[in-house]
Amino acid sequence: MTTIPEEELEFRFYRAGGPGGQNVNKVSTAVQMRFDAKNSPSLTEPVKARLMKLAGSRLTLDGVILINAVRHRTQERNRADAMERLQAMVDEASIKPVFRVPTRPTRASKERRLQAKTSRSAIKSGRGRPSLD
Repeated sequence: MTTIPEEELEFRFYRAGGPGGQNVNKVSTAVQMRFDAKNSPSLTEPVKARLMKLAGSRLTLDGVILINAVRHRTQERNRADAMERLQAMVDEASIKPVFRVPTRPTRASKERRLQAKTSRSAIKSGRGRPSLD
């Protein structure tokens, strides 16, 4: 699990809409956090690649991840929320994907499957109305 040092994060604060009462038009509580994932020294190359793929539309052409946090009424909570969301993305990207080795079913398993289908078909065909023959 890799942690991102705060020196690599850049914060910008702006006024948010939504709840906040009288403060909503006066106090800059919303946070836009910028993290330069492409040039980050704290991440390895495979983690960087997975993180940039995981970021999706939050990634700029320069390799910077933008996270906007406007959920809370205070600047501190929005800042912590943005950092938690980035850390969750980094944690997910640091998990190496497990590649599935494709296998083929054995002859015995194919025969068991066909036998089960045949017996099930016999059970179902016996459920109909009795014929008049």
